[in-house]
Amino acid sequence: MKAIIQERFGPPDVLRLADTDRPQVGADQVLVRVHAAALNPYDWHMMRGDPFVARLMGVGLTRPKSRVAGIDAAGRVEEVGANVRGLRPGDEVMGFCPGSFAEYALTTADLLVPKPAGLTFEQAAAVPMGAVTALRGIRTVGQAQAGQRVLVNGAAGGVGTFAVQIAAALDAEVTGVCSAHNVDLVRSLGAAHVVDYSREDFTDGRVHYDVILDNVGNRPLSRLRQALTPTGILVANGGGSPGRFFGAMGSMLRLIAVNAFVRQRLRPILPAAPAGRTHEDLLAVTAFIEAGELTPVVDRTYPLADTADGVRHVEQGHARGKAVVTMP
Repeated sequence: MKAIIQERFGPPDVLRLADTDRPQVGADQVLVRVHAAALNPYDWHMMRGDPFVARLMGVGLTRPKSRVAGIDAAGRVEEVGANVRGLRPGDEVMGFCPGSFAEYALTTADLLVPKPAGLTFEQAAAVPMGAVTALRGIRTVGQAQAGQRVLVNGAAGGVGTFAVQIAAALDAEVTGVCSAHNVDLVRSLGAAHVVDYSREDFTDGRVHYDVILDNVGNRPLSRLRQALTPTGILVANGGGSPGRFFGAMGSMLRLIAVNAFVRQRLRPILPAAPAGRTHEDLLAVTAFIEAGELTPVVDRTYPLADTADGVRHVEQGHARGKAVVTMP
């Protein structure tokens, strides 16, 4: 099969298209014929082995443990293991498929849900990590409720576009922060107010929010707290720049330390790699989609051979919504 192979950590140039063996299905596994795979900041962090501490936590110390990257996918079930129930070859699915930058990827049934009929494979591939992270940030951790003021910093990005829609579906009063180029997009997603960060500073204390989901990390914690109500919730989504030892983990630890001494609730959230309530969260996201309250925003698509260009685009922070890789 065709796949994007990575033999060492480094910039997008370390990714190359190659032929490799199709994965063999174990008794508890599902083989998915991948039609499309989303690109995430998670992918370039794994590509670079960044932050370095992640290498000590199982990513691989001197080279990637997994030669094929990618995590989000949509496609059709190709084969199921002997112990798998509820899925059959030919079923259209979306979910978390490690090694999804390939024609075939192995996963488990609990990391897949049926693809909503109204979505293309490209749209469906854009859903898993971005939408589940947004769901956890807005509803699970942020506990957003009807009538509350909710602000999403980075509202036009892969997580932000989902977060604005989820908060609006919960009947919150949503403010989205983005560039001037994306104001109309963010407003169309359900934001009642849109802040152009080049002209306004949402942390100036003039407006106070019950929930802030910060996907960018470009404001000091003291300023973010100034924009919260006295008992508001700040949800900090993991991110960070390449080449840092701790990356966003250092900021998360500081957030947890300050949280112990203030009335406001300061909560970190890491990107929604498969763990815990993944299947339930995927089903919840699907329910929003099928209710017409959530639509993936696909910025652009790349053929599998151009995956490195797509990763570079996402790493540079240019993506508007999600970028997606399509299979031959």
